[in-house]
Amino acid sequence: MSDFSMTINGQPVSAADQFDVKNPATGDTVGLAPNSSKDHLDLAVAAAQVAFTTWSQTSDAVRVQACQDIAAKIGEHAEELAQLLTREQGKPLNGIGSRFEIGGAQAWAAHTASLSLPVKVLQDNEQGRVELHRKPMGVVGSITPWNWPVMIAVWHILPAVRSGNTVVVKPSPYAPLSTLRLVELMNQVLPPGVVNSVCSDDRTSNIGAAMSAHPGIRKIVFTGSINTGKKVMATAADTVKRLTLELGGNDAGIVLPDVDPKAIAEGLFWGAFINNGQTCAAMKRLYVHESVYDGVCAALADYARAIPVGPGTEEASVLGPINNRMQFDKVQRLVDAAKQKGRVLLGGEPGEGLFFPPTLIADLSHDDPLVTEEQFGPALPIIKYSNVEDAIRQANDSPNGLGGSVWSRDVEKARQVASRMECGSVWINKHGAIQPNAPFGGVKSSGCGVEFGEEGLAEYTDIQVMFS
Repeated sequence: MSDFSMTINGQPVSAADQFDVKNPATGDTVGLAPNSSKDHLDLAVAAAQVAFTTWSQTSDAVRVQACQDIAAKIGEHAEELAQLLTREQGKPLNGIGSRFEIGGAQAWAAHTASLSLPVKVLQDNEQGRVELHRKPMGVVGSITPWNWPVMIAVWHILPAVRSGNTVVVKPSPYAPLSTLRLVELMNQVLPPGVVNSVCSDDRTSNIGAAMSAHPGIRKIVFTGSINTGKKVMATAADTVKRLTLELGGNDAGIVLPDVDPKAIAEGLFWGAFINNGQTCAAMKRLYVHESVYDGVCAALADYARAIPVGPGTEEASVLGPINNRMQFDKVQRLVDAAKQKGRVLLGGEPGEGLFFPPTLIADLSHDDPLVTEEQFGPALPIIKYSNVEDAIRQANDSPNGLGGSVWSRDVEKARQVASRMECGSVWINKHGAIQPNAPFGGVKSSGCGVEFGEEGLAEYTDIQVMFS
């Protein structure tokens, strides 16, 4: 166990108060995180403002090299970061776990280096020349969640750095240590003040709310729940901040009647249970046609039954515990209610500590709480339908609109159904497969703005139109 520091203006900064970060698999303390004050936030914003005056004027080549250097630094410390991430977040080292996340963070950083927003000529004739320029905004405030803490920090920070902005990042109190260490590594290759970190326990100190209201921050990038996103929007209003919000999802999957249940079982499982279901764009509810319903239920249960669950530090583990008690209690509440109405195919009973086995509950109705609420954990409700129009209607009958999927042997038919789903991303015969060259974001209450690709990079800029 060790003490961790914030990084402000390139230097480690401690706080008078600290809080324990627990290993969700064992309950042991992984490390002590600094509990920042408002004064720390003011120092971090001031450092970022000073750094912006020079960083915003750097050449495109310098910013490209910075992103490449960050990617290389993540690669050099990949195992260190993965081990720390597993201990504080709970996910296994292997599979779609911590080593996967750190590798993804490195790849995303490298891809961000390849993005650009060149000057766009809107007019060039005898009436004059009109150009559209993309200019950096200033200080970007990043508030990250506990489910993919390193990956999402890279998603927030790298486009800001690439486009000439500076950053203050605040990680979740449930998994802050790997992000604090990541920012330390970034500062080994960046000028002081370009990327700074603060941290709070969100109980005795709530730095996230202070960031949303801070007059020195031009933009907030937030990934988290819809309720917290609404609070970010409200507190950001007085300073008219720009916002990119990736909020909760209650993604629906629709299985058409022509599928081979055994062929899609693996894809369905990982679409729902990636990161133990603790992923915004995981599949949270599954609608299956009555003609293949029993077969899909059986094949999915057979596949899930063979998945090893255990502490993330054990190399054989494929799924780990739920990250925190609050989330565990929510999953248990929803599962307990679903068990009263549905048929438990697998799981359903909590394990020791924060472990909860992969749980499949069939024969539920569209209006059951496990279907209508985002469980954000290892429990999947399965709903039978007889008419595809009903399935589409029920899939869209949600305030959320992050992702969705359609499963069919007929890709063209699946595309027709997919085009009618009200969500920002939709997949055919897979679910949740995001990539750095494709914009990602939600509709309805699942957020505003997009991340990734040139469209995501543009969200970190102001438009200036130049007439000559």
